[in-house]
Amino acid sequence: MKRLPLPSLATMLAPSLLALGALAGCGQDGPPPLPPLPEGALEAVAVEPGVPREALARAVDAAFSDDGIGETRAIIVMHGGEIVAERYADGFDAETRFIGWSMSKTVTATLIGMMVADGRLALDESPPIDHWQRAGEPRGEITLRQLLQMRSGLRHVEQGQPVQDSFEVRMMFLDGRDDMAAWAEAQPLEHEAGRHFQYSTATSVILGDIMARVLAPDGGPTDRQEAVADYMESRLTGPLGLASMRTEFDAAGTMIAGSAVWATARDWARFGEFLRNGGSHRGVQIVPRGWVNFMRSESPRAPDYGAHVWLNRPSGTDRDVLFADQGPETLFAAAGFQGQYLLISPEQRLTVLRLGKTENEDMDALMDRLAAIVALYPVR
Repeated sequence: MKRLPLPSLATMLAPSLLALGALAGCGQDGPPPLPPLPEGALEAVAVEPGVPREALARAVDAAFSDDGIGETRAIIVMHGGEIVAERYADGFDAETRFIGWSMSKTVTATLIGMMVADGRLALDESPPIDHWQRAGEPRGEITLRQLLQMRSGLRHVEQGQPVQDSFEVRMMFLDGRDDMAAWAEAQPLEHEAGRHFQYSTATSVILGDIMARVLAPDGGPTDRQEAVADYMESRLTGPLGLASMRTEFDAAGTMIAGSAVWATARDWARFGEFLRNGGSHRGVQIVPRGWVNFMRSESPRAPDYGAHVWLNRPSGTDRDVLFADQGPETLFAAAGFQGQYLLISPEQRLTVLRLGKTENEDMDALMDRLAAIVALYPVR
């Protein structure tokens, strides 16, 4: 469902104007004062956050306290590389590891980029999946680029109904759970490779299998798991100092690459800052800048999607994942189930992380609150 447009300025100001008229006879000058902030709301914001401190505190507080947006568990705002706001709900803190759900896909794409940079994979070649390479096999036409841009053509249906028939549910919890990649890779082509956009957790699991096939080509489940975990630690989480970031694996030793990366809020935010800086960290290029630019470039079949990241642009459909009508089109994001959002805006020197639990019917209202935080910072 599309989000409703923000109310007009006249509509928003009407109650205040009426209040002014009522107060005129009482001798009060100006609009009534804003209600006091809840205890701790201002303290969650740095003294100099790059915008008026109270305005940011109120915008962050709205994401925790407003009705109809679900449960916010953590928000971090980083500006210019520094944490300028950090707040947690009761029961959560800086040591809590949060599951990223589909934010995990963006971690996966970053690891794939490192393998491409190493020369172990090629964007426009069929990936090393043995049974896709048989003569006459139509899935052999699928390229790594198409998998990253969610246009493989495979019969993957995300969030299908009834829920027990949805592909990600079947793959992760039912008939595919012991070897998720084998299940995902066995699905037939429903569209010609490259011709149709279909967002799919199963596609990301295939990428997890590809990594294991490259790193442990003859290994069993334990070898596959250890090889991918070691690569992730040595090439990504170690160099970036993301000590809390971990990923889960299935029984076949395949990274559950579309949904099961965990990290503290600070480490999720630092990962976003790393992407905002074009794949560099403290002056060291961890993944090529060109790869991050590729991740941020439009998929040929979905203008609001890149390579395992969402773009703040109109989709041309009724799909609204971000807020193209309220923020810069250069903003991009990792986004996950129930309202996990890592918003990255290079032109604003801004990264905003929200972790929590929001149902689909409240997602539009949540996105309006996050857009209000982003809108406080000017585009430079």
